[in-house]
Amino acid sequence: MASMGLNLDEQKAVDRFRKDVVEPSMTQLVILDFWAEWCGPCKALTPLLEKIAAEYADKGVVLAKINVDEEKFIAAQFQVRSIPTVYAMFQGQPVADLTPAQTETQLRQYLDQLLAKLPVQAGEPAQDITPLLAMAEEVLAEGDGERAVSIFAQIIEIAPDNAQANAGLVRALLLAGQRDEAQAVLDALDPALAADPAIAQARSALALAEDAPEEAELAALRAAAAERPADMDAQLAFANALYASGQRDDAAAKLLAMVATDREWNDGAAKARLLQIFEATGLEDPWVSATRRKLSTVMFG
Repeated sequence: MASMGLNLDEQKAVDRFRKDVVEPSMTQLVILDFWAEWCGPCKALTPLLEKIAAEYADKGVVLAKINVDEEKFIAAQFQVRSIPTVYAMFQGQPVADLTPAQTETQLRQYLDQLLAKLPVQAGEPAQDITPLLAMAEEVLAEGDGERAVSIFAQIIEIAPDNAQANAGLVRALLLAGQRDEAQAVLDALDPALAADPAIAQARSALALAEDAPEEAELAALRAAAAERPADMDAQLAFANALYASGQRDDAAAKLLAMVATDREWNDGAAKARLLQIFEATGLEDPWVSATRRKLSTVMFG
């Protein structure tokens, strides 16, 4: 990619592209994925590309993602007119358009054909972190934040660019009451990784825990809620403080009780806060599933 006559931002974009795509492609086959945060099909394709790249890592295949909103100049150089657009790159040049590959089988066929023709250098077999991620999520669901922090940190040592592991570490730190550390993890993320939906979920969890109260403040809110059981504002303030201080179960119990008392209060504020907590925790989380069932029972008997 030519770099003469470029302004400073364009030159920086070219430098990033050389580092992230061109240099790895000198010896490896790079799957180059053009995507955007607002693109629904992109979000559906990303897990498939990540899975294939991980499985083909020992054959010399790596994945590079280009956010077209952040890297407009690079997208323009490739004449990207719609997304997702996916290319295979080798030795700095596009060697195949992978965009037509709509299924896992088709994508594998494309890659197998390319690997049979090109002198791609095989990579080291990638360690499968799936069991470790499952273990960490299970520990997190059990409420053991400190142990989950340890496991997620070990996973990140193996796979530093894994979005699920970094998001899990943030959520584990929050559960362990280490909000500043969680913020530091998010602040240190590469911009491309920070745009991942899993990281966005962790960021939501951090926002919900933003105003963790001091012990005396929490005690005062607890007393106010106990003294004024009909005061829904006092109940909600106490529920929010409970969640922010890491007491997720107690916060959910308080919000469920509020829904049972008056589900329409303040335009359904108690239910809305519960749904925020569900989204921040992860809709597939066992705790969310169990608490959702409790909410359904309260709402519909």
